[in-house]
Amino acid sequence: MFRFIMLILLSAFLAVAGPSPHSLAETKNKKETNKKIEIPSFVLNIEKENTLPNLSEDLPQLKPSEFTRELIDSADEAIENPNLIRILNESSINKSPLAIGMRATIFMGEYPLNYKSEETIPNWQYQKINSNVYDNSSGEGNHQMNFVQQAQKRIKGGLTAKVPQAEDVQNMVLLKAMKKTNLPLTLEATIGAGTKHHQVYNVNPKKVGHLNAYVPALVEKGEVTYGEVYLVIKGSKRKIEIKNVTSQKIGAWIPIRDHLAFTFHTAP
Repeated sequence: MFRFIMLILLSAFLAVAGPSPHSLAETKNKKETNKKIEIPSFVLNIEKENTLPNLSEDLPQLKPSEFTRELIDSADEAIENPNLIRILNESSINKSPLAIGMRATIFMGEYPLNYKSEETIPNWQYQKINSNVYDNSSGEGNHQMNFVQQAQKRIKGGLTAKVPQAEDVQNMVLLKAMKKTNLPLTLEATIGAGTKHHQVYNVNPKKVGHLNAYVPALVEKGEVTYGEVYLVIKGSKRKIEIKNVTSQKIGAWIPIRDHLAFTFHTAP
């Protein structure tokens, strides 16, 4: 009876005390990490108008097989590398009763294992690609001008520094940024010549209008973790061991597909 009363009092205390500051901090950090980036009004979608359509990034987002999931769960480090998951999916080891005395350690290689995003910052004017000018200095009324892309432009993103197995790292960074921001990101954005947009900009009399267009992009900063991957077999048990773990700070520029940021101003 005494034990039952103590449990009731303890439950009441916890309910009054509420979550610990540590728990609140973790919740806050989680919200900040998952915060979506809103596109400002001066950034317009030109997907339908683009004369040279961009293909969406078709990155491998493989679902681990049951065997692969078993191995991933056994590892001390998170494994997110799609290429490594693909290799594990293509492997299989039967749990045979004959393998009771079997012991083996197989070195699979050194891989980038995961990427942790620490900061994602939009640069809406990442790279200027076009400038339309209209001289209305001799006009008597307003002139309406629109954006018209004068020449084809191709803007490439990518990592800001050389790292081992850069393609695997680049794919992990892109996948993480896409999931984090829910934006149409790409490693190569193309704007076709002759692309137009219906947005109207008024040039007053005695003025010269300047309409500039920019490809927006994200700057992604974080940390990639590398490790030597070993497949360890002991009888019917299979697991992954990660050795010689290292981490490296990295950054990347990632363009936003089929979007342009516009600035407009007039001058005498």
